[in-house]
Formats: sequence, structure tokens, C-alpha cells
Amino acid sequence: MADDDDVLQAGPALGKRAARGAIVTVGSQVVRMAVQVGGVVVLAHLLTPHDYGLVAMALAVVGIGDLFRDFGLSSAAIQAQRLTRQQRDNLFWLNTGIGALLGVLAFACAPLVAALYDEPDLVPITRGLALTFLLNGMATQYRAHLTRHMRFAQLAAVDVASPLLGLVAGIVLAVSGAGWWALVGQQVMTAATLAAGGVIAARWLPRRPRRGEPMAGLVRFGWNLLGTQLVGYASNNVDSLTIGLRFGAQPLGVYNRAFTLLMQPLTQLRAPSTTVALPVLSRLRDQPERFGEFVRRGQLALAYTLVAGLAFVIAAAGPLTSILLGPQWLGAEPLLRFLAAAGVFQTLAYVGYWVYLATGLTNVLLRYTLVSASIRITCVLVGSIWGVVGVAAGYAVAPMLAWPLSLWWVARHTPVPLRALLSGGTRAVVMFGSCALAGWAASTLVTGAWAQLALALVGVGAAFALWYLTVPRVRKDLSEVASVVHTARGTRSAAPAPAA
Repeated sequence: MADDDDVLQAGPALGKRAARGAIVTVGSQVVRMAVQVGGVVVLAHLLTPHDYGLVAMALAVVGIGDLFRDFGLSSAAIQAQRLTRQQRDNLFWLNTGIGALLGVLAFACAPLVAALYDEPDLVPITRGLALTFLLNGMATQYRAHLTRHMRFAQLAAVDVASPLLGLVAGIVLAVSGAGWWALVGQQVMTAATLAAGGVIAARWLPRRPRRGEPMAGLVRFGWNLLGTQLVGYASNNVDSLTIGLRFGAQPLGVYNRAFTLLMQPLTQLRAPSTTVALPVLSRLRDQPERFGEFVRRGQLALAYTLVAGLAFVIAAAGPLTSILLGPQWLGAEPLLRFLAAAGVFQTLAYVGYWVYLATGLTNVLLRYTLVSASIRITCVLVGSIWGVVGVAAGYAVAPMLAWPLSLWWVARHTPVPLRALLSGGTRAVVMFGSCALAGWAASTLVTGAWAQLALALVGVGAAFALWYLTVPRVRKDLSEVASVVHTARGTRSAAPAPAA
């Protein structure tokens, strides 16, 4: 049971707790990613592109309701310097009530979704997905509570169990011949497990809502963040909407599998960084040097893990598509390569999102998101002239253009080291871009998917080894990233090293 007056404090063990939390959460997300990719592989052989396209159409429209369900209140609860138990209870009922209302609206508006795409099957699909609004609304503040108190092990257990049970439900339904109902069932089971797991792990039950608690600041934070998320959602889903409306369910199904194979695991791997960074940076707001150093090291950690993995995907997109999805999905190869390039720049810019949330500058984030959304929507719509591949190319070009702008924008308002972030990110792009090129070139020397995959890995590894041996700055970067792991094991001091 949480204290009635819960205050965020920065103590000497904060760095060590954060590092250990990072290890736990990243580890759990690796498992979750394996479940996600395994699900894509298994279900891609049991279902058709048309099945996936139908569910993707519904999710692109009704998914916007999930943002309203959260209303930015999970992040508001995590970053608040002081949060009473009654405020937490009120937030629970607010999120649950919004979720219930959105579920009813989604159920009622299912015929409109079907009419938008001229697909009658979208009526039962949308109505089935409507249940997830209520379940996710109930889970919101439980997850926020675990994150606020840095109880990462419990959070990790829930994050692994929910998609695993959802996948089991989806496979059972698919094998029984349920078609697209398998994907709907997967979504509902995942949401139900997430809600039940949150209650068990957090070990508290909400009391009835009460007036008189100071909620205005929390709601104002959430409202600004919601605006940001709505704009971001529109720009993030303009690709699916464009493909669904212009090209139909089959091409959207292929695009959706490429997107799910790459971007959903990438999101799952990036999410723990926010889970760890937000409570830590919230405690370091009054210590600008440590604040900036944490952000700089955070970008390095993302670059030498996620960006490195994305370089391999770019190099081996062909054999990965063939091995994981099968012959009916070969059209996903160029899409996968473009989406991986997009993921590189999105990941390097991700540290700015931590900073905005930790400092409460959601109004500044909203203004920036309006600009970046305009860039993405323009790039995707222009790219659609050249079909589905053009949409993926536009999706990749947009974050390339927006990344330096995003760092400049956040540096105007917060104590982040702009020059260090730009130089570190540029170094990562050049280095891992050359690694991807080397891996792709190596893969073309042989035939057969598995042989190509192996040579792509060798090529990427050899290019990285050359960088490591010849560039001292790369060795220093790796040393700083490794220090996070050592800190987690208690072998290093929690104090951050001076900036380069």
C-alpha cells in the first residue's frame, strides 16, 4: 500500500536503481519482442494479408480512442512531485470512466468505420476491439503506480505475460479457423491480462472518487500531453490510412506485417527507456549538469543497442522477410528496409520525449509535434504517388528531416547538451549506416536466405569492428554504455561521468 503522501526524491542510490531498472525492463522487453516477432511469424502462416489488412483498418481509426482513454494522466501521475492517494484514486476512476465511454462510442460507431473503407467485416471487428478501451482504462493508473515507484520487476512480469497470453489466444483461434477474429481475440486477451496483472502487482484497490483534491495541475499536464499524442497519432497513422483508403486491404496487410515485424518491437524496446528515464529525470530537474548528462548517456545507450540492431535489419531485410514471413509476404522487403531507416532517426530523437515529460513542458512538446506531424504527413502523402513503397519511403524521410530540429527545439527550453547530442547521433548514423551497407553488400555474394542472413551479420560485425579499432571516440562511447551495466551490478559508482 502506498503512502498517503507520495513524494519524488532524488537520493544517492538513484543512479543505481535506474540502471538496475533499465536492465530489468530492457530484458523483459527483449522477451516481449521475441513474443511479438514469434507471433508475427506464426500468425503470418495461419492468416492472410487480407485478414491483417481488415484489423489494421479498424485499429487505425479506433486506436485514436486509446489516447483519450489515457488522457496523458499516466505520465502526469509518474512525473508529479507529490501525489496523494486520493489523487491516485481519482485518476483511476477518471481513466476507467473515459475508457468505458470510449468503448460504448466505438461499439456504436462501428458501422461508420465500415462505411469509411467500404468493408462490412469492420463492424464486428470494431465492436470486438471496443472492449479493450475499458480494460486499458482500468490498467492505466496501476501501471503508472508501478513506474512511479520504480517497481520495474513487477512491471516487467506484467509486460511479458500479457502479450504472451494474447498470442496464445490468437494462435488457438487462428488454428480453429477463426480468421480475423484471431487478431481481435489476441488484442482483447492482451488487454485483459494487462489489467489483471496491474492490480495484482500494484496491490491496491481504488476508493470512491472524492471532490476537493487538487486535480487541476494533473489534468492540465494530461490535456497538453493528449494534444501532443493526438497530433502524433494522426501523423503516425497517416501511412495506414492512406494505404487503406487508396490501395485496399491486401496492400495494407502486407505493409502492416512489415510495420508490425519492425516498429512494434522497436516501440516495445524504446518504451522501457521512458519507464526508467521519466522518474529519474523528474528527480534531477534541479540539477542541470546531471540532468543533461543522463540524457546524453541515454542517447548513447539507444544508439549502440537499438540503432545497431536497425542497421542489421536494413542490411538483411530480404532474407529476414523470406525466413520470417514466407513467400506470400515478399512485397514487405523494401517496406521493412525503409521502416528500419525511419526507426533509426526516431530512436535518436526519443530522448527529447523523456525531457519534455520529466520537466512538465507538454505545451512545448505539443508545439513541436505539430511541426513534426506536418513534415510526416506531407512526406507520406507525396510518397503515396509511387504506391505503397513510396508511402514507406516518405515515412522514412520525415524523421530524417525532423531529427536535428527536434534536438534544437528541446535545447531551447531545457538544459540538454545540444552539441553533444547532435555529434553523438551523427556519429551513430554514419557508423551504423556504413555497417548496414557492408552487411547488405556481403549478403549479395550468396544465394539462399539463411546464407544471406549469416553474411549480412558478418558484414555488419566486421564494419563495426573496424570502427571500434580505428576511432577512439567509438571506444569511449562503448565504455560509457557499458558503465550502465556495471552500475546495475553494483560495480561502479552511480555518479555520472563528466561529459565529453
